[in-house]
Amino acid sequence: MDPLNLPDPETLALYKEIARHLLFAMVAGGLIGLERSFHGRPAGFRTHTLVCLASSLLMLVTLYQGVWFEQNSKGNVTMDPTRMAQGIMTGIGFLGAGVIFKEGLTVRGLTTAASIWITASIGVLMGIGFYFPAVLATVLTLATLVLLHRVERVVPTHIYAQLMVRFDRLKAMPEADLRQLLKAHGFTIANLSYRLEEGDAFEYRMMLRTRRAKNLGALARTLGTQKVVEQFRLSPTGD
Repeated sequence: MDPLNLPDPETLALYKEIARHLLFAMVAGGLIGLERSFHGRPAGFRTHTLVCLASSLLMLVTLYQGVWFEQNSKGNVTMDPTRMAQGIMTGIGFLGAGVIFKEGLTVRGLTTAASIWITASIGVLMGIGFYFPAVLATVLTLATLVLLHRVERVVPTHIYAQLMVRFDRLKAMPEADLRQLLKAHGFTIANLSYRLEEGDAFEYRMMLRTRRAKNLGALARTLGTQKVVEQFRLSPTGD
């Protein structure tokens, strides 16, 4: 069977089966990514979707190798080109790692690394002439990067930020008052530590969690008006 011919009933059934594989992978990866995004993890919705879709895409090379590779008289594939795909993806792993970087507590580039990986997968299928799943994967990848990015903006998520607040040792805000201030701005404290530096400086350091990004700005403005606050640093985390 040549997948480039006009679709006959058998080829059309094959296309539907391929589409089902990729769509199911996209849904499964998206659901896992939504859970990760909800908990504020850097590798979230789109990253997991692309990774799952790429893995399914590569498995099609092995599952349907009889479709895109000529068979011998016994019906067995005489070569195993999938080893080349394995080598390609190993090299792409190093390339993907190069676009991931950490800036403070923020990890960036994960979605880019996943898009590089799936682009390599599409290239493998294009190279072997398995055009239908390659074109379909291209469309699904674009939909993931463009359309699902809008979904991420409206899906409820936990937003994390690290807060450091410095006071004069003799004028430090009581912990109960600080907790009440953070609660009033919509934050919960994931953990809290204390630090006393030379020069009579007392610090609270903590990881905060909220459901609204605008709470970060409101908290920063409030801390800026507190005369007892000598210095603070509010650093959001995420992708």
